[in-house]
Amino acid sequence: MPDLPWGAGVATGIGSLPGTDIAEAQRIVLGELPGLPHLPELPDRGPGADMIGRTAGFLVELPVQVYAGRWQIASRPGKDLRRTADLLERDLDQLTEQADGYSGPLKIQAAGPWTLAANLDLPIGGRMLRDPGAVRDLTDSLAEGLRRHVAEVRKRVPGATVLLQLDEPSLPAVLAGQVPTESGLSAYRKVDGPDAASRLRTVVEAAGTPVLVHCCAPDVPLPVIRDAGAAGVAFDLSLLTDLDPLGEAIEAGLGIFAGAAPTRPVAGRRPESKQIADRVRTLWQRLGFPAARLPEQVVITPACGLAGAPIGYVRALLKACTEAGRRIAEV
Repeated sequence: MPDLPWGAGVATGIGSLPGTDIAEAQRIVLGELPGLPHLPELPDRGPGADMIGRTAGFLVELPVQVYAGRWQIASRPGKDLRRTADLLERDLDQLTEQADGYSGPLKIQAAGPWTLAANLDLPIGGRMLRDPGAVRDLTDSLAEGLRRHVAEVRKRVPGATVLLQLDEPSLPAVLAGQVPTESGLSAYRKVDGPDAASRLRTVVEAAGTPVLVHCCAPDVPLPVIRDAGAAGVAFDLSLLTDLDPLGEAIEAGLGIFAGAAPTRPVAGRRPESKQIADRVRTLWQRLGFPAARLPEQVVITPACGLAGAPIGYVRALLKACTEAGRRIAEV
């Protein structure tokens, strides 16, 4: 099994947190996820803090703007892009201040090329997904932008081993030809697996750091993610239906970010670390892998982002995930 860039029995978040206070969000993450903290995302702040707008801000020589409530390619940089850059700068400033002296793995997140292509509009209308040439240009631009972003984070937190997460919730729909056109009466052409893996690989190889792909939709395309050269995959355990592809991915050495904790309170109960750990252990046992590999290859996470959860629950959940990580590391 290849060396994975995190310690045994760690936990992390997927990315988003509730609220608009980046200083508080960063304190929560660094306090509750000491083994693998991440740069929080706060979509409640509005355009430019949402997944698509935030990622579009990384694009090189492809300016964007908000038009009719959607992000689209623009002819020149404008106020929407300035706001996006300002929000990111504030986030990075807080990370620089609060992670001063930190040494260890640190995760950052951005939308992957296929989710961006399925949600970003061309100037003439329609998603970028409709034009293979536009998708290629978008992927190259994103790859360069994320390479620069990784380098900037390394400069600000020199003791960190940066891990890049690509969020690809739209990837299964892209592969199945289920991304609807604007009219809703038809769908864009489906993309085959090798093409999808090729575009992902462009970003993975350019990043210059380990990359994991997060997909919180059903039918996570594990073969595509493996073929792209990702170091890990993150998914919601409750959506897992077929164990065979997961077993093959684990056998190939892919890191598993197991979304094992509910993102909302269930029946008013606080999250329990024992239940989270037991859920992950049970899955591992069903797959038949040696117990010793579990804490090395698996990172425990919430099922998905936490932007819609109460802040008190978020603190308790992240703390429970960290404790669950310790539990699975116990011999």
